[in-house]
Amino acid sequence: MYMELCARKDVPVNETWDLSLIFANEELMWKTLDETKAAVKKFTGTYSGQLNTAEKIVNCLDDMEPILLSVSRIWSYSGLALEADYTDNDLREREEKVSDELTRLESELSFVDSEILLAPEKELEAAAQIAKGCRIYLQDLIAKKAHMLSPETEKTLAALGRSLGVPYTIYNTMKLADIAFDPFTADGKEYPLGYSLYEDNYELEENTQVRRTAFRAFYDTLSKYKNTTAAAYNACVTQEKTMSELRRFDNVFDSLLFEQKVTREMYDRQIDVITERLAPHMRRYARLLGKKHNLDKVTFADLKIAVDPEYDPKVTIEESHQYVREALSILGEDYTEMVDRAYKERWIDFARNVGKSTGGFCSGVYRQNSFILLNWNDRMSDVFTIAHELGHAGQSMYSDRAQSYYDCDPSMYLVEAPSTMNELLLSNYLVHIKEDKRFRRWVLSSLISNTYYHNFVTHLREAWYQREVYRIIDEGGSVNADVLSDLFRKNLELFWGDAVEIPEGAELTWMRQPHYYMGLYPYTYSAGLTVATQAMLRIEKEGKDAVEDWKKFLAAGGTENPVGLARIAGFDIMTDGPLNATIDYIGSLIDEICRLTEEIDGIKL
Repeated sequence: MYMELCARKDVPVNETWDLSLIFANEELMWKTLDETKAAVKKFTGTYSGQLNTAEKIVNCLDDMEPILLSVSRIWSYSGLALEADYTDNDLREREEKVSDELTRLESELSFVDSEILLAPEKELEAAAQIAKGCRIYLQDLIAKKAHMLSPETEKTLAALGRSLGVPYTIYNTMKLADIAFDPFTADGKEYPLGYSLYEDNYELEENTQVRRTAFRAFYDTLSKYKNTTAAAYNACVTQEKTMSELRRFDNVFDSLLFEQKVTREMYDRQIDVITERLAPHMRRYARLLGKKHNLDKVTFADLKIAVDPEYDPKVTIEESHQYVREALSILGEDYTEMVDRAYKERWIDFARNVGKSTGGFCSGVYRQNSFILLNWNDRMSDVFTIAHELGHAGQSMYSDRAQSYYDCDPSMYLVEAPSTMNELLLSNYLVHIKEDKRFRRWVLSSLISNTYYHNFVTHLREAWYQREVYRIIDEGGSVNADVLSDLFRKNLELFWGDAVEIPEGAELTWMRQPHYYMGLYPYTYSAGLTVATQAMLRIEKEGKDAVEDWKKFLAAGGTENPVGLARIAGFDIMTDGPLNATIDYIGSLIDEICRLTEEIDGIKL
C-alpha cells in the first residue's frame, strides 16, 4: 500500500544528505558570506579600472577564482537545503536572503568580463597565451565579445539576476509547495496521490485500474494549475528572446546554443533523427507491453510499466550500494572508493517527504564532494538513478582534480554522457550475473524502460516540443496553456502513431519538467547517451584502453568543445554515425526482448 509522504522532520536522518560537509553549521555559512563580501570589496578596489594588460588580466582572474569557490559553496549549502523541503518557510527565507546577497556580489564582479574585453586586442591574445587555469575562460570570453553589452548594462543585468530567475521560482513553488492532490479511489480502495507518488510509483503500477485512475486524478489536478504554469514559462522564453536580441544573436536558438559550443545542425539532428528512426522501435515495444499485460489498448498511461513486473525485485538502499559498486568497479579503485564514500558520508538524500524536489540530480562542490537527490522507492529504477547521478559525481571528481574551477565543467551538450554511461555499466553488470532468460529479459527491459526511455523518448519529446515553442517565440509570438497543450499532444501523436492512445490530459505533460527553464537542456540527454552507448560498446570490445580513454574524457572537463571531448572518447559526432548506431542498438535490445518474450511466454508480435 502506498503511504502518504511525511514531513521532512520525520524522515530517518541516515536517509538524508549531510550538508555539514559543506559548512559545519549555518553560522559558519554566514561568516563565510561576510568574508566573501569583504574579499569582493578588496578585489574590486584592486582591479576595477586596471585590466589593460595581459598580466593584470590573468592575475585578476586567478584572484577571482577563490571568491567564486566561496560563492558556489554558499549557494550549495543554502540552495540544496531548500531542494529537500520547499514547504519550510525558514529555509525559503534564508535562501532568498542568500540569493539577494550573492546577486549583489555578482553585480559587483560584473566589471571583470566587461573591462577585460575593453583591453587592447594584443593584450587579450597575450593573456590567453600566458594563462593557465583561466585559459579556456579567456578564450570563451573573447568569443563572447561581439555579444557583450556596455559595462553599465552588464552590471544592471547581473543585479537583476534573481529577478530574471523568477519564472523558474514560480514554477518550483507551485509544483513543490502549493499544488495539492486529493486521494483517488480504485478497486474500492483509496490511494494517496502526490507528484513523487505518481512519478515514482503509480506510473509503474502493474494494476491497470489503479495506474489509469491515478493518471486521470494526477492530470485532472495539474489542469487546475496550467494557466499559471504557462504564464511562468511564457515569461521565461520571452525573456530569453529579448536577451538574444540585446546580445545581437540572429535568433534565440543561436543564443542558447552559443554556450554549449555546438552547431544548430547538431541540435536539430538529435531531434529529427531520433523522432524518425526510433519511433518504429518504441511503437513495437509499446505493442509488446499491451500483449504481455493483456491490455484492451495501450495508452500513454501504460508506457512505464515493466515487461515482467513480478520479476522486478525490491531493492534496499544497502543492496543498491553493492549493485552500484560492483557495476562501476570497471572504472577503477578510485571510482569505487567514491561510491563507498557517497554512501558512508551521506552524499545521497534518499528520503521521501513532502515538499522535496521530484526526480533526481547531482550537485558538486568543487574539489570536495557531490550531493545527490532522489526519492527512494525500493525499486531497481532507483538503483539506476543512483548510478546515473554518481556518473555526474565521478566526472566532477576527475575534472576537479585535473582542471581549475573555470575549466572543470563540460559543455551542456555532453554533460549527461558520464551519468548515462553508468546506467549502461549497471545493466551490463546485471545481465552477466545470472544465466537465465527471464532475468536477462528483465535487465534488458529495465535498460529500455529506464535508461533509453528516459533519455531518448521522454527528454527527446520534450526537446521536440521545446523547439516548437522557441520557433513561435522567435517569430514574435507568445504561448499560453492551450498552445502548449496542443503542441505537446501533436508531439506525442507524431512519435507514437497508432500504437499508443493519447488520452485527455496527457498533453499537460509539458507541466512536469523543470528543464525548460534551463535553456536547450532536454535534447542533451540523448546526445550524452549517444556518446555513452558507443563508449560502453567500445569498452566491451577493447577493455582497458577504452576505459582509460573514457576517464580522460571525464578529466578533460571543459577544456575541449563537445566535438573534441567526443574525440577523446573515440568518436566523431560531427557525423550522424554514432547516433544512428545507437538507435540501431536500441532496436536490437527491443528485438531481443520480443524474442525472449516469445520463448518464455509464447507471445509473438
